[in-house]
Amino acid sequence: MFVALLRQWRKCLLGRLGTVGYGVFRSRMNDLVDTILFFPMLGYFFLYLFLCHPGGTGFIGSHTVVELLNAGYDVVIADNLCNSKIEVIDRIQKITNKRPAFYKLDLLDSAALEKVFAENRIDAVIHFAGLKSVAESVADPGRYLDTNLTSTFHLLNAMEKHQVYKLVFSSSATVYGTPETMPNRESDVVGKVCCPYGFSKYLNELLLHDFARQRDKFRFASLRYFNPVGAHPSGLIGEDCGQKAPNNLAPYITRTLLGQFPYLSVYGDQYDTVDGTGVRDYIHVVDLAKGHLAALNYLEKTDSKYDVFNLGTGKGTSVLQLVSAFEEASGRKVPYRIVGPRPGDVPLSFAAVEKAKNILGWTAEYDYKDCARDSWNWQVQNPNGYTEEG
Repeated sequence: MFVALLRQWRKCLLGRLGTVGYGVFRSRMNDLVDTILFFPMLGYFFLYLFLCHPGGTGFIGSHTVVELLNAGYDVVIADNLCNSKIEVIDRIQKITNKRPAFYKLDLLDSAALEKVFAENRIDAVIHFAGLKSVAESVADPGRYLDTNLTSTFHLLNAMEKHQVYKLVFSSSATVYGTPETMPNRESDVVGKVCCPYGFSKYLNELLLHDFARQRDKFRFASLRYFNPVGAHPSGLIGEDCGQKAPNNLAPYITRTLLGQFPYLSVYGDQYDTVDGTGVRDYIHVVDLAKGHLAALNYLEKTDSKYDVFNLGTGKGTSVLQLVSAFEEASGRKVPYRIVGPRPGDVPLSFAAVEKAKNILGWTAEYDYKDCARDSWNWQVQNPNGYTEEG
């Protein structure tokens, strides 16, 4: 089923590209699809890795909007609210005393997107929009690949028509696939991804690189996120999973602490790490948001058409170290059980951060204990997340 969908998606996408341009993207996409078609069973490898960023009202997007408004930017948000709530706009206003303009739309609707560009003087775009769950992408690869690529096509077409030349793209550390060395560096080989979500992120990077390479004025930057955690210190905005079981570790811990789950499952304790549990690079969402501002400032002055940057702390934290930090922040014990490791989980993953420091002038200021403190503060104030429906 996956193979048939992937073949169908490739045919559809190549038809959209037409016969002119996107040469590198077209060639690399064909090579990658052929590789996945040859090894279809690789599709489950990253089944349990997730990153959440639905749009300007989502977890990362809302925190970035706060930083933009505080820095004096005028902000226009376009979001279909598929994984977020309109209530976020009110909370952003409470934090900043400014209200961003908001359009409820889907980037797959090119006419609605055209309206946003026609009604506003836009200088730059931060592209958060896209389907976000690796597990869902394995179950429905055609939808993920089509949606996440088509939305970018529509956005680039609108930008070119309205002469908007700067874009920051929300990419992912999943483009590195299974790491062969640590830390992950921007110069490492990428694209050996094993799920449609990571595949769509990598194809977006190729698309943006190819698009900018063929046009004089465009300047793009892709930001490869590691593991976003934390919340705004006010507790007004944070990571809201609704009533669903969380996909990410931090909200699973906080909701277990509140008694919404009986225990936390810790997947594996036999890795060659500090305590046997998996190690990840947990970055505070406020640091991550500030990284987007640094990228925008970079695009204002660079001659580079396209570049990529890791956004992480450069330090690894184990699952049990993070659990301990939440226990310290909450004054409660986290009930957990060690269970078997999941297929495809890597023992260790963290970012090389020198490039972002040297070129963007950006470094993470918070550590994993700050992440735990602010995540807990958000969850205590919002035990059921946001309350209003989109």
